[in-house]
Amino acid sequence: MQTRTGRPTALVTGGAGFIGSHLCEVLLARGWEVYALDDLSTGSLENVAHLRERWDFHLVIDSVLSPTVVNELVHKCEVVYHLAAVVGVRLIVEQPVRTLLTNVRGTDVVLEHAHRFGKRLLLASTSEVYGDHRVPEPLREDARRVYGPTTARRWAYADSKAMDELLALAYHQERGLDCVIARLFNTVGPRQSGQYGMVIPRFVERAVAGAPLEVYGDGTQTRCFCHVADAVEALTRLMEAPAASGEIYNVGSERPIRIIDLARRVVEMTQSGSELVFIPHREVYGQGIEDMYHRIPATDKIAAAVGWRASLDLDVILADAIKDARTRSIPVEPRAVAAEPRPDS
Repeated sequence: MQTRTGRPTALVTGGAGFIGSHLCEVLLARGWEVYALDDLSTGSLENVAHLRERWDFHLVIDSVLSPTVVNELVHKCEVVYHLAAVVGVRLIVEQPVRTLLTNVRGTDVVLEHAHRFGKRLLLASTSEVYGDHRVPEPLREDARRVYGPTTARRWAYADSKAMDELLALAYHQERGLDCVIARLFNTVGPRQSGQYGMVIPRFVERAVAGAPLEVYGDGTQTRCFCHVADAVEALTRLMEAPAASGEIYNVGSERPIRIIDLARRVVEMTQSGSELVFIPHREVYGQGIEDMYHRIPATDKIAAAVGWRASLDLDVILADAIKDARTRSIPVEPRAVAAEPRPDS
């Protein structure tokens, strides 16, 4: 649906969040009129403060759990980017009910209305759905999932996002919903907070403050990090590719790094005197948590579909995160659990 000005319109759920706010910026720069729906539970007004005076940006502070609000917004818009979700390991462990209800019920509400009005939808999913793979090999979109027990709260988020994917595919296959699924692997960049457990902003914020960097476990687990600018480009390309409908695509960098090496790189780039301390997983957040050893995306599928690969390397990602942390002067929480020393490796 186009407005009276002739501009196409997009709905971004979670539009005041970290990734959502960057997506809104890009869409506006490309001539879209944007409606952002966010309940500000993990998003913030600060993320979109620079957009709020624009006539073509509309922030609606409400929840994806509100069918009336979602109905009105989906009807107004041509496409829907569904990014709204409860995210972050800390929230998953501390608020599993909220995680499950918001992610699954909220996604069902958005899917239902996208189907009702015949709107194309992109569902942002996560690499967490792959579970706990112990072998450092690239994960293809059809890889088997390896989960821990339901008694481990960590898996609430992975299960909820897997159900989101199943719902989206069911709507596509059974009811003809035009949708595409993007599995994001550790997206990082300016405006991301370490408050909910994301490792790079957590490391950077502590290094800038001269506080100890807390490495969970022994630090030999690996991750691949993708700059938010690259991730948003992937999302927009997938939305613009009709042939991607009904498919799942990994979105991430293919260059892994051990968490202990990441911590050392952050200390080096910030020129910080911070030490590294190692915290057993059983003591993280005071409740215990299982970690995932390796998550490396295979990105051949998205490269073939829309010509996308991550282009910004880890040094660029860290430089942007460091600049952002220094600009915002983020307060750092004191360490609340005992650390165990560990010799260098």
